[in-house]
Amino acid sequence: MLPGNGEVSYALAAVARREGLWDESVAYWERGLALDPLNTALLIEVAWTYAALRQFPTALKLYDRALDILPNELVLMALKASIYQAQGNLQESAKLLVQVNAQTDSDLAARIKLAQFRLERNQTEAIRFVQARHARLHLASGIEKGMKQGGLALIQHVGGDTASAKAAAEQARNTLEPLEKDQPDNAFVPGALAVDYAILDEKSSALNEAQRAITLVPSSKDRLSGPGYEENLALVETIIGENSRAISTLTRLLQTPYGGWIYNPAPVTPALLRLDPLWDPLRADPAFQKLCEEKHP
Repeated sequence: MLPGNGEVSYALAAVARREGLWDESVAYWERGLALDPLNTALLIEVAWTYAALRQFPTALKLYDRALDILPNELVLMALKASIYQAQGNLQESAKLLVQVNAQTDSDLAARIKLAQFRLERNQTEAIRFVQARHARLHLASGIEKGMKQGGLALIQHVGGDTASAKAAAEQARNTLEPLEKDQPDNAFVPGALAVDYAILDEKSSALNEAQRAITLVPSSKDRLSGPGYEENLALVETIIGENSRAISTLTRLLQTPYGGWIYNPAPVTPALLRLDPLWDPLRADPAFQKLCEEKHP
């Protein structure tokens, strides 16, 4: 009925993507772009879709098109940087993230900057960045506050500061547990709590919460976001020492298109597994070493 309406293609693309009909989704996105080539929101969604498919060169071109329309837009530059991170090109991603700092309003840009510090193994700057963001916690909603407290706990855990990590995880747990009662259908809450419990060595609670998040947003119902909660499970399994289970989960995810939880919006890649200290507990395992190898067609 509305063959020239880009909004219709946009909506159909989003539905097809969620159902895992990736080719159909891309066709709808491309049709929408042909009708509305200067729509930056649409360019971002199409780039996000190609990133989920690990078609990174195409995603980069789309972010470049968006940056031609909105030059120096911080969020766009950060999203482009996330693609370079997924490819293991930390030099290019660093250039794009120069202007992102602790005062940057965008949480997405801040998360990508924090990932950069972690991938560079720059622990000092990572902790300084997270602590500076903490000064803004009074502005945060309950979930946002708990996620930021948990983010500090995780970066301290990675750095080997166990006492500080547990103190921050305890704060995050105290923020998030009441929200789980108030918002029982919000998968973000058990997803975040799972990592906090893992850092606190509460293994069964950690696994239960990670599985609960997966149950709330199963991959069978949401092919874009669902596997991100499985990625979170892999992180929890790594923290609590369930290495073989974590490697099994990551093996499956490397073969799955999706939007990432840890590296949002990118899914996990061999380069990210190779670089990120989050996965250091798995490095001695030959099966994990194999996952870190790039597969070339």
